[in-house]
Amino acid sequence: MLSPFDDLLLALESWAATLGILGLAVVFALVTRWLIVGRLLRLAEKTSTRLDNLAYESLASIWIQAIVLAAIVPAVRLAPLGAEPRVLIERFAVAAVLLTLTWALSTFLGRWLDGAGGDASGAVAQPSLVRKLARGAVLIAGALLVLDNLGIEISALLTALGLGSLAIALGLQPTLANLFAGIHLSMAKPIRVGDFIQLEDGSQGHVADISWRATRIRQLANNDVIVPNSKLAEMRIVNYSQPELEQAVVVPVGVGYGADLEQVERVVLEEARRVEREVPGGVATFEPVVRFTGFGDSAVNFNVILRAAAFTDRVALTSELYKRLKRRFDAEGIEIPFPQRVVHFPAGAATPPAAES
Repeated sequence: MLSPFDDLLLALESWAATLGILGLAVVFALVTRWLIVGRLLRLAEKTSTRLDNLAYESLASIWIQAIVLAAIVPAVRLAPLGAEPRVLIERFAVAAVLLTLTWALSTFLGRWLDGAGGDASGAVAQPSLVRKLARGAVLIAGALLVLDNLGIEISALLTALGLGSLAIALGLQPTLANLFAGIHLSMAKPIRVGDFIQLEDGSQGHVADISWRATRIRQLANNDVIVPNSKLAEMRIVNYSQPELEQAVVVPVGVGYGADLEQVERVVLEEARRVEREVPGGVATFEPVVRFTGFGDSAVNFNVILRAAAFTDRVALTSELYKRLKRRFDAEGIEIPFPQRVVHFPAGAATPPAAES
């Protein structure tokens, strides 16, 4: 009669090949992760783009699990098991590998669309709706592959989901309208995350996010304006960030009728050039323009045309130009008139009485 120790030895002998394959898989995964993936991560840190960093980080996060789970398939075939449990374990091992790869891919895609890839990789921050749809599509595709691998008939499941979705859609029309409007805004890109826009009611701000239901606009006062996607898609919007960020800045100015307009133009252009070069937000390569627009009630009016790097730089440029023009006009003896009215009386007419204070 065999002792318990002999029984243990026999059991270990029958499982030796299986345990050996799994052990080798663990050692192989650890060594290759250190030699290959670790070296790739170090090389990626030396590049200017973050896209390769994201790819290698995602790979490193699942490297050991994926190799060990994949090794279960050949290992279980050498195990002293019946055909039915062997097939069941193989299917679950493959399903686990598929789920691991699916999760890693969805995480990588979400981080890349979130702008973590950096400009050099071609990725920019995308609306949360785009990130969620992309990740959801990858996860659903992976789940369908897993169900198919487990032997579950997915065609009937898809048919049932289609019929159920039709019934749900009828009861969620406003929600779906916002969802599809959000998809349209995200794909057609009349506005993008980060754009500075103005709505029909005059509200202004940067587009902070486009979600499945509404678009969030961050005003300069640090307040949020929430607009449903369906309403925003039908609204007249001024986008100050497209087709490019640079903006023309028209600054109205007036000088007295006694001023020498040639001198005025020379002085204004000198100060405008300095503003473009010295004030943050100015476009140093732009040549300012002065255009006289007409004879006003009290002044000769003209516009100074500057160039701002972005819409939010307009105020700083305008303010600085006014300060410099006031100082320079005072030094040059150029009058900045205030509203006044000249009244002429016929010869011999009595002088009107002084106005009461």
